Amino acid sequence: MTEDLSNVTTTETAAAKPRMPLRTRLIFFLVAWAIVLMPFYFWRATWFGRELTGQQMTEYLHDDAKPRHIQHALVQVGNRMVRKNDAKDANPRQWYPDLLRLATHPVEEIRTTDAWVMGQDPSQPEFHQALLGMLNDRAVLVRYNAALSLVSFGDASGRPQIAAMLRPLEMTAPLAGRVVARAKPGDAINHSTVLMRIEAAQETTDVRSPIVGRVRAILVAGGQEVRSGDNIAVLEPGVEQAWEALRALYLVGTAEDLDLVRQYKKQSPDYPDRVRQQAELAEQAIMDRAKK
Repeated sequence: MTEDLSNVTTTETAAAKPRMPLRTRLIFFLVAWAIVLMPFYFWRATWFGRELTGQQMTEYLHDDAKPRHIQHALVQVGNRMVRKNDAKDANPRQWYPDLLRLATHPVEEIRTTDAWVMGQDPSQPEFHQALLGMLNDRAVLVRYNAALSLVSFGDASGRPQIAAMLRPLEMTAPLAGRVVARAKPGDAINHSTVLMRIEAAQETTDVRSPIVGRVRAILVAGGQEVRSGDNIAVLEPGVEQAWEALRALYLVGTAEDLDLVRQYKKQSPDYPDRVRQQAELAEQAIMDRAKK
């Protein structure tokens, strides 16, 4: 009788192959779960749409160690201000003193969000005064948001800032030094995207974008020496920035803004139809006001 060698070999191989120890299998299992869960927890920690309780709102608004907690709470206050007739929501007025306090917070992103939130309740004269002060903020986006929010108060004081939202933004060198890295024309940029790195004798500084948009031009070459205040880049406003500015000029624009508004009526691959349509609406509203 002939022995089936193929079966013997298979059986011996299976018997010879050791099983993975339980501890090792558990480690692999936990690592796999971590790969799945970590993105979820990161998303949950950074998503401002997650509803907070009233107690959490108060705690977050005073959590200076975690600026994103403050931002999260500010967004939630703004949502409650918009839904002020919803009986399920706690009265957002209890946090209004915090909105005034945060108008001078040292973190730019908090002031930017705060300026937007205060525009959700134009019945508050204290918000109106705070927003007027924020028109002189050192941060570009804070000034822009303050100007937009003032429109809801029927105040056109921020019109120059709104017009600036539609113009290319010129960037200057914050210090003298040598350019060691730089973005390229046409690059899409977010807030805080590094545009270039300048290396000085004692320090190296990253020049970051203050807006969302696109690089129109880089005015210096790699390895070039620049002086403090030299023009180094030109940035184009992003879609949302242009659209919000045109919406505001629909309400407060003057004849002085017409040439700027009309530029956005032109066909451009960088701006969708809704921006061009808003430019047409703004132009017509401005012309109607001029006639009156």
